[in-house]
Amino acid sequence: MMKLFIAEKPSLARALAEALPKPLKTNDGYIEAGNGDIVTWCVGHLLEQAEPEVYDEKYKKWTIEHLPIIPSQWQLKPKTKTKKQLAVIKKLVKQATTIVNAGDIDREGQILVDEVVAYCGASKSKIANAQRCLISDMNIAAVKKAVNNLKPNRDYIPLAISALARARADWLYGLNMTRLCTLQGQKSGYQGVLSIGRVQTPILGLVVNRDLEIKNFMSKPFYEVIANLETNSGEKYKGKWKPSEACLPYMDDENRVVLRELAMKVIERINGQSGKVVKVTQNKKQQPAPLLYSLSDLQIAAAKAYGMSAQKVLDICQQLYEKHKLITYPRSDCQYLPKEHLNDVLAVTKAISAVSRKSADMLKHADLKMKSRVWNDNKVGAHHAIIPTSKNKPTGVLSVDEEKVYELVARQYIAQFYPTFEFLDKQINTEISSGLFISKQKDIINNGWKNLFPSSSKSKNQSEFSVVNLPEVKVGDLVQCLSGDLIEKNTSAPKNFTDATLLGALTGIARFVTDVEIKKALRETDGLGTEATRAGIIELLFKREYLIRKGKEIHASDVGVKLITALPLQISQPDMTAMWESQLESISMRSMSYQSFIDGVKGSLELLIDEVKNINFIGLPTQTSKKVYQRKAKPRVVKK
Repeated sequence: MMKLFIAEKPSLARALAEALPKPLKTNDGYIEAGNGDIVTWCVGHLLEQAEPEVYDEKYKKWTIEHLPIIPSQWQLKPKTKTKKQLAVIKKLVKQATTIVNAGDIDREGQILVDEVVAYCGASKSKIANAQRCLISDMNIAAVKKAVNNLKPNRDYIPLAISALARARADWLYGLNMTRLCTLQGQKSGYQGVLSIGRVQTPILGLVVNRDLEIKNFMSKPFYEVIANLETNSGEKYKGKWKPSEACLPYMDDENRVVLRELAMKVIERINGQSGKVVKVTQNKKQQPAPLLYSLSDLQIAAAKAYGMSAQKVLDICQQLYEKHKLITYPRSDCQYLPKEHLNDVLAVTKAISAVSRKSADMLKHADLKMKSRVWNDNKVGAHHAIIPTSKNKPTGVLSVDEEKVYELVARQYIAQFYPTFEFLDKQINTEISSGLFISKQKDIINNGWKNLFPSSSKSKNQSEFSVVNLPEVKVGDLVQCLSGDLIEKNTSAPKNFTDATLLGALTGIARFVTDVEIKKALRETDGLGTEATRAGIIELLFKREYLIRKGKEIHASDVGVKLITALPLQISQPDMTAMWESQLESISMRSMSYQSFIDGVKGSLELLIDEVKNINFIGLPTQTSKKVYQRKAKPRVVKK
């Protein structure tokens, strides 16, 4: 009776083997445990979607007449560099009594192993009885716990189906549209490859549209009115005019008054007039500690704090997870923890104190008996939020950047054991000559968890929590308007994307969707791409020189701009791709079928091909010295 564990990477395989009975025997491509169980590994994807010419030799030549290329029977082929390891797994699969999928705990990790098992000829009964090992922490105690708590692999089939649908949609869309756009570009004299991807092109579109919006921006003035008020007891305070619905024709999309004459009339009407307090509110409010980090949230935080790129943060996280074993599985889209993790609080915080002196100081004022909102079983799916592990020493010495990222993760965890941020929110509504004027005051009662975030909270506190003290008044009190002040401001151009703001846009893509019906269907949390792929796709756009950096700002290159402005909006805007992402999530939740999704992709693809056939890529350079656009051989299509 032999149990075969198949890990996604050699590092995870080694950690898994250490949790099995000794002695361990290392062989070529696998490790044998003392009880006869075996651990082997993939090296990322061992299989890839077959190229078009595998289906038919005629597809070696790129011609519009062949499009769309849609396989009737999908084929996978072994990657050349990893054929040897695939042969090892194939032999072990035949020998195994039970197969255990120990891929990373996400869609890709699920299908990566499942497709190898099927390709290697596992019997239907072995596939049906396969088990799943969910490892989110590579320390031996956590791995042992996962090994002793195996799940039926069939419970995770929807994850694999979702990943399969994603891979095939990327192939269909990326390959067909790249061939078509490249051929259309050649008609216009452009000699390079115009790479199109289901996710990469809308990301480029976001940057191009932002750049154009800034370029074409014209600042316009808008006006506010401030009333200087005095109570009967001589106390002074200010109120800001709130325009009524009757003023809407003279306001912009953000409800700012753009007609100076209107603001001046308000001032004339209130100067020297008496007013009346019509509403007084005073509420004590609480703000809980921020949720724990998902990968995107951590990448955004590191970009804001240290200017790190998304890819750099991901690479550091992989080191902290695989090499140092100091954080849990990093490619997570979750911000919560299962309740059982409350049992690990003392061990985790003890480890944090040992690893980071800075974090140890934060723990001195933490109440470890507190239970914040992050411990919620209903919010945890295949994986939980990124947190420190109970390991109290890195493997070797942490680099400066590794230490910075670890401390971000640790601080977010420690914040769960700090009091809520409390403040008093006071507001007075004053009516003068039928106009409404709002006065606000916020007083901090208890900084709570914000004491852990001094640099980020300081500026916010200065703007929101002013030194203004409102008078003690009650509804019906009469006040005097001493004067009205006209405040003239100017609209500001939107800011160029940075690593942090571009990631923020991708995780909340519904804000950028233009189709009203699609926007309604999307939740605010639906993103463009996945936690695991966003960083790589952004880096790909830099490598292809569609994007460039100017300091911390991200800009589109001239070629990127001309490509996006030539493409139909359906390709360059995120609407269609965002809807596909939502549908892929529905597949993983069993609320949508694979076939209905793929049928929709095929239908959209055929319509897009008909439209792009009529596009001319005018304005692209006919010659270029940049090597990225001078590929003579047909490129490997990157589906995303």
